[in-house]
Amino acid sequence: MAMMVIMTGYTDVPARLGESALSDGRLLGWAEWGPSDGAPVLLCPGAATSRWLGFGAGVVEALGVRLISVDRPGLGVSTPAPGRTFSDFAGDMRQLCVQRGLERPVVVGNSQGAPFALACAAEGVASALAVVSGADEVARPEFASVLNADLRGLVERTECDPAGVEEFFAGFTADAMWDMVMAGSPGSDLAVYQDPDFAAGYRRALDEGFAQGAAGYARDTVLAMGRWPFALDEIAVPVDIWYGEQDTSHSPDNGALLAARVPGARHHVVPRIGGALLWTHAESILTCLLEKTITGRQTRGS
Repeated sequence: MAMMVIMTGYTDVPARLGESALSDGRLLGWAEWGPSDGAPVLLCPGAATSRWLGFGAGVVEALGVRLISVDRPGLGVSTPAPGRTFSDFAGDMRQLCVQRGLERPVVVGNSQGAPFALACAAEGVASALAVVSGADEVARPEFASVLNADLRGLVERTECDPAGVEEFFAGFTADAMWDMVMAGSPGSDLAVYQDPDFAAGYRRALDEGFAQGAAGYARDTVLAMGRWPFALDEIAVPVDIWYGEQDTSHSPDNGALLAARVPGARHHVVPRIGGALLWTHAESILTCLLEKTITGRQTRGS
C-alpha cells in the first residue's frame, strides 16, 4: 500500500550546515535535511540560490531521505573557481560524496542546476537522476527558431563572446533575480513564491547566493547557456525529466527533446503548475527516485 505523506510546507530550515575542504584547498558549503542515516539525495539548486533553499518539508523526513544541497563555487560560502567547467563540478561532487559518505547518491537538478546534475550523471557520480524544471540546452540548433528574440540574442552572444556575456551577468543582484523570477512566473508559481515562509527562504538563499558578488552565478549561466559538452546519449542511469505544464521559462518544449536524448528517460509534464514544481510535487519526485535506488540495488544483488 502506498504511503501517504502529509506535506507541512514547501521548504524548511536545514537540519545541518557545514563546509568541506576539497583536495585543492577550496571549500564547498552544504546543507542537509532529514535523517543523517537516510537515503542520500544530492540537490543541485537553481540559479544563484545557496544551499539554504531545500524542498519537501515534512516529505524528506517521512520518506527517510537525507537531502544534501551544495553551494556551487562562488555561490554562498563555496570558494570561487574562475573558469570552472561542468566536469570540474562533477569532480567536486565526487570528492564531496567520499567525504560525506554518500557513495553514489541519487541527484536532483532544479532549474539552472539541471545541467550540473546531468554532468554528474554523465560522469558516473549519480546512481539516478531527476531533472526538475531544468534549464534546457537552449543553444541547440533545434530551438533557434522558437526562442524569443532576447534569449536568442543572448545565446548567440554567448557563442561568440562568452567572456563578455559572463561579465554582463556578473552585474546581476539578488533583487534583480527576484524581480526577474516574479515577472516571468504564472499565477500557479506565484502562489508558492509569494507564500511568506517560502519567500523569506528564497530571498535568504538569493542573498547568500550573491554574498560574494555575481561571478559564481555568471559562470553558471554561461555554462548553462552554451552548448553542453557531455554526451546525454551515454548516460547509463535511470533519469526522470519533470516539467510543469505552465512553465514557459526553462525549456522551449517542456523537456520533450531533452527526454528523447537521454536513453530510457521518463518524461513527466504536470498540469496546473509551472517552474515551482520542485516544491509542489516533492513527494512524487522523491518517491520515483527512491524506487529507482531500490530497483538498482535489487538488480545488482540478483
